[in-house]
Amino acid sequence: MLPKPVARMRRVALIGLAGALAVTMSACASQRGSGGGGGANDTFVFGAAGAPKNFDPIFNDDGESFRPVRQMYETLVTYKAGTTELEGDLATAWTPSDDAKTWTFTLRQGVKFHDGTPFNAAAVCFNFDRWYNMKGAAAQSQMIYYGDVFEGFAHNEGDTNGDPVYKSCEAKDDNTAVVHLNKAKGAFPDAFGLTSLSMSSPAALKQYDADAVTQTGDSFSYPAYATQHPTGTGPYKFESFDKTNNTITLVRNDDYWGEKAKTAKLIFKIIPDENARKQELAAGTIDAYDFPNPADYNSLKQAGDQVLIRPAFGVTYLGINQKNNPKLQDVRVRQAIEYAVNKDQLVKNKMPEGAYVQDQLLPNNVPGFTDQVAKFPYNPDKAKQLLAEAGASDLSLNFYVPTEISRPYMPNPVDMASAITEDLKAVGIKVNVVQEPWNGGYKDDVQKAGKQDLHLLGWTGDYADPGNFIGTFFGRQKPEFGFNNPEIFNALSNADAQTTPDGKKKAYEEASVLISQYIPAVPLCSSPPALVVAKNVHGLVPSPLTDERFYTVTKG
Repeated sequence: MLPKPVARMRRVALIGLAGALAVTMSACASQRGSGGGGGANDTFVFGAAGAPKNFDPIFNDDGESFRPVRQMYETLVTYKAGTTELEGDLATAWTPSDDAKTWTFTLRQGVKFHDGTPFNAAAVCFNFDRWYNMKGAAAQSQMIYYGDVFEGFAHNEGDTNGDPVYKSCEAKDDNTAVVHLNKAKGAFPDAFGLTSLSMSSPAALKQYDADAVTQTGDSFSYPAYATQHPTGTGPYKFESFDKTNNTITLVRNDDYWGEKAKTAKLIFKIIPDENARKQELAAGTIDAYDFPNPADYNSLKQAGDQVLIRPAFGVTYLGINQKNNPKLQDVRVRQAIEYAVNKDQLVKNKMPEGAYVQDQLLPNNVPGFTDQVAKFPYNPDKAKQLLAEAGASDLSLNFYVPTEISRPYMPNPVDMASAITEDLKAVGIKVNVVQEPWNGGYKDDVQKAGKQDLHLLGWTGDYADPGNFIGTFFGRQKPEFGFNNPEIFNALSNADAQTTPDGKKKAYEEASVLISQYIPAVPLCSSPPALVVAKNVHGLVPSPLTDERFYTVTKG
């Protein structure tokens, strides 16, 4: 049980998965027992949609990187399997001070890192201090999560504004870590469960020079810790990343503090093409894969495979970068772009069953979602009128589209972009489509360099807080959107400082309305992504956060 101060602040689970969707669910972390596996079914092979950027949690920001990382690392708090409800992980209790500026963590005892060194309060403080004191390329490469949550570094590195949230960390004893903040933040305690904030071995971080990140242009290169020696506390350990055969191999951590992984090996086979993943599942060379084409759900079920549908907990958007084309700084032009996109047809033809059209950048099951937002339903005539009024009838835009990836919010980004492109052309907008690989230029060009005018992206929530959506998108100036609107920034900052549910809900609703009127991006839809697993696979629990853990999986 959590102490009463924590219990009052815990989020009520927004989502509970029906038993029919989850294959045999194992006990939660606090009740873990013994496990194991053997024989021909001792290896679980997952078909991954893309390659990871690296294996150091703090330097990652996408699902394909987080998927293997989550099997090797753990956080202070985590989310109960199949829900967004908070529960203990490396911490068994967490208590805020009255002003929510101090968090005291009671740590789980008997935990060791994969290198045999102890997990304790000193290790917790080492990790927090490491993140806070990063400089140069290391700081620049971790802006998406640490930068958003903690709002800055010791040396004011990166594109953050104001004073950092983090102040210091104190190891009161081996089992008690106290984190001091400069200001209260409504994202806590949930944000302490972010995969980016996983605990790494201090000894390994030092041995393999973990912060020696280098930058060339908009690209980053990572040191040996991130590429060859990731060292966490999780149920699997890193063995190898064979880039020739596109396979990542993890092995069971036999010294794990909790339930041992059911399989001795966990392999991620990188297969960017969705149809190729489907064929490999049919051939038996993989046991599961993510983001099956919605059109294949019935045929997969008829073949005996299990299609596990997650609840919708994300948004897809058409991003607008106002920096490069002055005409995009006119709100009438941004309104015209939203009027031009036929969202109903996009959802009907390109998204899975259960997807719904969006007029705001929050799922409808997160506080802050409101019917009061400005709405711009499909109206190509209105789009043409606004373009003419703004002197932008000759508008020409570079539309960046990711390839070699399927994401929960865009199962087939090229197909989605094609439909959007035709809608824009129909109202007279000239579109130059630029396709780039997801981890081979797209994210750097869009999110760091801001080379695009339009781009296709989205977000799957990391936890049940509106700040994880619109706060992450628009809480400060970013190259991805290229605008400066202090009214929006201040509204989001005010909302993030609220620590009561009612205060937070009201403040984020107000921010949502402002964002909908300004249109820094066009909200498109929310959709329920699926996993597919072979009929002989058991124990995989689909997560609304796409936060699946594979130590419970068995075959046979």
